Amino acid sequence: MDGKDAFISLKGVRKLYRSRRGEILALESVSFDVDKSEFAVIVGPSGCGKSTLLKIVAGLLPYEAGEITIDGMPLTGPVRDIGIVFQRPALFRWKTVLGNVLAPIELMGLNKREYLARAKELIILARLQGFENRYPGELSGGMQQRVAICRALIHNPKLILMDEPFGALDAMTRDKMNLEILRIWCEEKKTVLFVTHSIHEAVFLADKIVVLSDRPAVVREIIPVKLPRPRTIELRATPEYGRYVVHLYELLQEEFTEEGVERAPPLGAVGD
Repeated sequence: MDGKDAFISLKGVRKLYRSRRGEILALESVSFDVDKSEFAVIVGPSGCGKSTLLKIVAGLLPYEAGEITIDGMPLTGPVRDIGIVFQRPALFRWKTVLGNVLAPIELMGLNKREYLARAKELIILARLQGFENRYPGELSGGMQQRVAICRALIHNPKLILMDEPFGALDAMTRDKMNLEILRIWCEEKKTVLFVTHSIHEAVFLADKIVVLSDRPAVVREIIPVKLPRPRTIELRATPEYGRYVVHLYELLQEEFTEEGVERAPPLGAVGD
């Protein structure tokens, strides 16, 4: 793809951090495309710049060189038509589930009443009905993250950015949330750019996996994932799934050692 018809297109993106201690080149020349309604996942060694890249796409961080377009428009600053989900839900503890879902509408200065029906639809979609008037302290970690996903979707953005949204959850809850996000994605048909450390999570969720190198990051490989949808936990027992996992592991393993220093965890530790 040449990026002409892509929903997100990055060409030669370079990011340099400057401080009193010197300069750190985080991204060298990152280029990839994401199609409309595609679920794209970014993986790479710890500290390679995955979260930095997501913040750049959100318009929250400047970059030194390159070009980014979203839905055909050049990225020049913060984008309103984006929903963001972070590793921790960061809910307002004094607001109810419904209040948290509607919080972005309030912050944008929009009429909350006009979005009330949308909020209730999302709460049902996320299987949170009956908890509309509960507070975050009364919810499990997985439920809080579902509230955060509803909050990201409330203003009907075209693009959802997710930065390790399930990284703080236990393994069983994480598996359940993987299924939930796929179900919600299938219903909403949003374009998703998702960052994870987990090889298994990347393969299970993605239409496309963008593999970054160690810092300064470049794109090592772009892997189209041709596994059937809808996906179930049973998919993980198939040889096709296993081949993607092994290939991705081998790519990350190559970022492992330099003079005996480990740069990435072994397969059994990735995503644990």
